[in-house]
Amino acid sequence: MIRIALISDIHANLPALTAVLADIDRRDIRTIYHLGDLTGYAPWPNEVVATLRERGIVGIAGNYDSTVATDYRHCGCRAETERDEELSHISYEWTRAHVSAETKAYLADLPFRIDVRPLGGHVAGPTITLIHGNQTLNTVYVTEDRPDSFLQKMAAGIGARAGDVICFGHTHQPWQREVEGIQFLNAGSVGRPKDGDWRACYVILTIDNSGIRREFVRVQYDVAAAAEAIIESELPNEFANVLRSGGAPAVSAPN
Repeated sequence: MIRIALISDIHANLPALTAVLADIDRRDIRTIYHLGDLTGYAPWPNEVVATLRERGIVGIAGNYDSTVATDYRHCGCRAETERDEELSHISYEWTRAHVSAETKAYLADLPFRIDVRPLGGHVAGPTITLIHGNQTLNTVYVTEDRPDSFLQKMAAGIGARAGDVICFGHTHQPWQREVEGIQFLNAGSVGRPKDGDWRACYVILTIDNSGIRREFVRVQYDVAAAAEAIIESELPNEFANVLRSGGAPAVSAPN
């Protein structure tokens, strides 16, 4: 049996990342991949990248990573309102101003996609494809309301077959669906959930002779400290509110 942990959309939230890694360690899971968006919205972009590098955790480029690395004109984030649009630009410019040269170089080196063959590739077995958005761009939102036809086109572009798993993030909302024998898995967000649950989210994949099973895990962390650090920084206070509420009023964090 092989177990793999997938972490996505940390967004510079070091307390959330630290709690998630501690939970993974407690479960004795040794293989961890990240699905991008390491920076933005919280005040620890360099510390998050340093932690991943120290742990030897490899992964792919999210839209926030590749845009910061290349000094693109915006972060490639979708905004629902004019205020959200304004906030996204504030976050992006703050992040660009505060990432170190070392962090920026690391972000620039992240690949767009990783294919994992957990059974080694010397025998027939599943492929786990890691991307951030879809098979073409890391800015595309693959939301749960996408029709099966959209997912089928995505799988064809990737070259996936029945038994494979396509893993992504970007929406900050965890979900899973199987289409024509291919699993589509959104890993949610470690550092900035938007599904109404403030707790950090990650995924465990278990691979054995029966196939690949997934488990979404929610981890409590010191969200109050993370929110306070945002308030004490030059970042907008609204970002602290997103952490406390999980992006929606369903499950509120403790005071």
